[in-house]
Amino acid sequence: MKISIACDHGALDLKNAMVAHLEKNGHQVVDFGTHTLESCDYPDYASKAAYAVANGVCERGIVLCTTGIGVSITANKVKGIRCALLSDVMSARMTREHNDTNMMALGAGVVGQMLALEIADTWLNTPFSQGPRHQRRIDKMMALED
Repeated sequence: MKISIACDHGALDLKNAMVAHLEKNGHQVVDFGTHTLESCDYPDYASKAAYAVANGVCERGIVLCTTGIGVSITANKVKGIRCALLSDVMSARMTREHNDTNMMALGAGVVGQMLALEIADTWLNTPFSQGPRHQRRIDKMMALED
């Protein structure tokens, strides 16, 4: 799977670990930065990762910052994005099964590296349920963009 990824300085170490993990598991990763610990503005990076998903360049996206909140809000401002802020494995599974999310956000200060990788694996490997009630709700949600 082709995955966009981005972070700010607060999640650089987690992003680097995530990239290595994803590539080891056969995914193609498009890294939109940041690449240094120098203070930066998360919307500059998270928006690029979100646009790559919205435009079909990447199938899914992962954004990270210290809490995950800022990058998730940023990603969700891009039309066509459904980004879930995750901190547990059950939510990772449910947001794919029920909401067909195409992006996930993590907080490097909230979840440790091992949990973050498990959350990502669960999210990436869980298919959308195709349930009619879930699709109906997604359609209503996405209609709000218009």
